[in-house]
Amino acid sequence: MFTGIIESLGRVKSIRTDKGNLMIEIASTISKSLKIDQSVAHDGVCLTVIKKFKSSHIVTAVNETLQKTNLSKLKVGGLINLERALLLNSRLDGHLVSGHVDCTSKLLKIKKLPGSTELEFQLKKEFANLIISKGSITINGISLTVSKLKSKSFKVAIIPYTWDHTNLKYLEPGALANIEFDLIGKYILRSKQI
Repeated sequence: MFTGIIESLGRVKSIRTDKGNLMIEIASTISKSLKIDQSVAHDGVCLTVIKKFKSSHIVTAVNETLQKTNLSKLKVGGLINLERALLLNSRLDGHLVSGHVDCTSKLLKIKKLPGSTELEFQLKKEFANLIISKGSITINGISLTVSKLKSKSFKVAIIPYTWDHTNLKYLEPGALANIEFDLIGKYILRSKQI
């Protein structure tokens, strides 16, 4: 379980294929403190550390993960948002994030506003019932608030600190981002369907 508050940016050091899986090596400031078998959110995707070195670690992305996320688009040298799992004795600064990505969404527009940056993402019809205006959403592992909701898109406003300390500032229109809709909202919706 995560909070969507990014701890570090990691740089993709290497990517290799092994039996259909991607083995991704990430260099970061938190890599040295990680442990084998630890869960870490990589752009919002919960992945298990399988190897670690002095300043990097390796995770595996299986086919199911590659189908539902943007990890198959990673390039060596690219930046990725990292967050270690939530400690139960700390503040929950973002919202409850499982690290299980629901879909990817295309970035449609970037608009600079006084004091913030507004990003507009495509909203696929099949996910429209999982999002509400002013509700929580996770984009590339970042806990954000939906600022505006339209029938085919949604917007989020990014404060300067988040813009400067995550990989959102490197996205361009057309890029795919990992989306996790609010966990509590999904449970409520499911309970009404049963």
